[in-house]
Formats: sequence, structure tokens, C-alpha cells
Amino acid sequence: MKSYKTIKEEGYYLFEEKKSRFIGRAKPINTEQEALDFIQQIKTSCWDATHNCYAYSVGSDSLYQRYSDDGEPQGTAGLPILEVIRKKNLQNVVVVVTRYFGGILLGAGGLVRAYGKACAGALEDAGEIIVKPCLKLFIPIEYHLSGKVQNMLLSEGFIIANTDYTHEVKFTVYSPTDKKELLEQKIREITGGILRIEEAGTENIYIDNKGNVLEYKNKEKKE
Repeated sequence: MKSYKTIKEEGYYLFEEKKSRFIGRAKPINTEQEALDFIQQIKTSCWDATHNCYAYSVGSDSLYQRYSDDGEPQGTAGLPILEVIRKKNLQNVVVVVTRYFGGILLGAGGLVRAYGKACAGALEDAGEIIVKPCLKLFIPIEYHLSGKVQNMLLSEGFIIANTDYTHEVKFTVYSPTDKKELLEQKIREITGGILRIEEAGTENIYIDNKGNVLEYKNKEKKE
């Protein structure tokens, strides 16, 4: 599993261009079916709209990418929406842009700009995040070594989710899968070769664009 960029929550953006009203809606998704369900939801609720154009990108390395102009001139709506998603390097996201025609033609260039603007606005409102699959680990340490271990974890970029103090100090740590060996090496160096680590499966860690950890969820326990 690889880290990837997506959006935090549903986003909304509304503006008018030459009396036409454009409404951009973005949503984070995990499957293509979720994208299709969202598109159908918007089409149902906005049945009176002139167009409901969309694009989505789903799966590892944006495996599935689809778009629709929904009656607009070819290449002026769905593709510009998808291009914004691509330029932002986002995965697992769907965007629907609804248009209520205001009576004034925008031309091909105007449509491309309008649909791209609606998409970008909805994505900005949703907020970009990084999803990083990590190992969840429990690390028990003797009190007199806990300070050194804690400093090492923070300096090496590991995430300390919790610290329990009983007869010893027990850290709950999230580690990128490719840094587990480094973690084990650093702990051995501090403890003189003693290593006690309990694995508790993997979880997706959500990180905002400032590097702050937002939450721990989507737990995937090992069988």
C-alpha cells in the first residue's frame, strides 16, 4: 500500500458566469461504485439542471478515471474537471459540477474555465489530505529509557498516538511500513539489544497539508 493524496470531506463551491450558475461538489470515495452513487444522487437532486458533468479518480495510482460532459460540447466540461484532479495529484475523489444555463453562451474556452474553476473551488473547500498506511505498534520500555525512546520516535518522524504509564512505559506508535526496520534498529541501540514490539495490524493515517495528524481510522487488522 502506498501513500496518496485525497480530500478530507465533501466540498461545495458556487459561482455565476454570464448568468449561468455553476455548482461544484466534491466527495472522497473508496470505490468506483461510491463515485457512481454520488453522481446519481446529484443528478436526482438537481434533475432540473441543464448539465451535471463529472469526473472521478479511484484506486491505487488513479487506476480508474472517468468523466462525462453530459451534453456540453465535447472536451469542455468533464475533461477539464478531470484535469484539475490530475494536476492536484488526487486519488479516490469524485467531482460533479452542475450548471444552470443563464441564456448566454460561454464558448468552448469559457466552458473549460468555468468547469475547471468550479472543480477547483469544490476541492479547495473539501481540503486536501495525505492518507498514509502505517503499522500500529505497541512498544513497552523501561522508565529510565523512555525519554530517549520518545525523543528518537519524534526525531525520526514516527507518530506517537498514546503513552501508557504503568510498571513501564508503553508507547502506541504508528510507523510507515518501510521504516519498521529502522525503528527496530533505533530501539536496539537505546536498549542495548533488547527489542519488544507488538504489531496490531495496519491503519490509514490522515495528515493535513501542514503535517498535522488528523485521526486514525479505517483499521485493517491482520488475520
